[in-house]
Amino acid sequence: MNVIEVNKLTKTYNDSEVLVHAVQGIDLEIKEGEFTAIVGPSGCGKTTFLNMLGGLDQPSAGTIRIGDTMVNDLKPTELIDFRLHNIGFVFQAYNLIPVLTAKENVEFIMQLQGKSKAERDKRAIGLLTEVGLGDRIDSRPSRLSGGQQQRVAVARALASKPKFVLADEPTANLDSKSTETLLDIMEQLNKEENITFIFSTHDTRVVNKARRVIKLEDGKIISDERKAD
Repeated sequence: MNVIEVNKLTKTYNDSEVLVHAVQGIDLEIKEGEFTAIVGPSGCGKTTFLNMLGGLDQPSAGTIRIGDTMVNDLKPTELIDFRLHNIGFVFQAYNLIPVLTAKENVEFIMQLQGKSKAERDKRAIGLLTEVGLGDRIDSRPSRLSGGQQQRVAVARALASKPKFVLADEPTANLDSKSTETLLDIMEQLNKEENITFIFSTHDTRVVNKARRVIKLEDGKIISDERKAD
């Protein structure tokens, strides 16, 4: 089953009065349970493409279908609600709320969804335990290492039970050990819970873990390879 269907997706914008073609007519399908890396040189359109998939940036042309929903047709308030219930995000800079504990950061999305306190507590503790932070649930981000903060971010991304998780350069600020731990956790979640992950990355360690690698250049797909299981 396709989680995402993209047709002729295009993004252009003006940069100092120069028209930039960031993404040029991409067609793509991503199936449930895929573990996909989007790669390419800086400026090739990776982050712009991910931002459009996540509804953080509007395409100039083309369509994005997520499940049964044509995302382009959603009004701004509908898009916010759709993101909240369908898409998980893991950012390069973690984006945790500094005054909240690890558990409270994970709970925050569920609070926005209107989940009960009992449900929030149970899922947040369960997810943090799953990513190896069951003993750090009451720690604020400043008391956690970069790798631990990124694991909290993964738990937060999964808290809403999304259709898929978008991870934009999630290992860029991590050392080798933290990167390997994080990738092992995400790979395990992908295989055991069939969670769909889509990465944009320069990191060869992410590429080596991915089972599908899509290469962009000048805003276009130049290769799309699936690895044998």
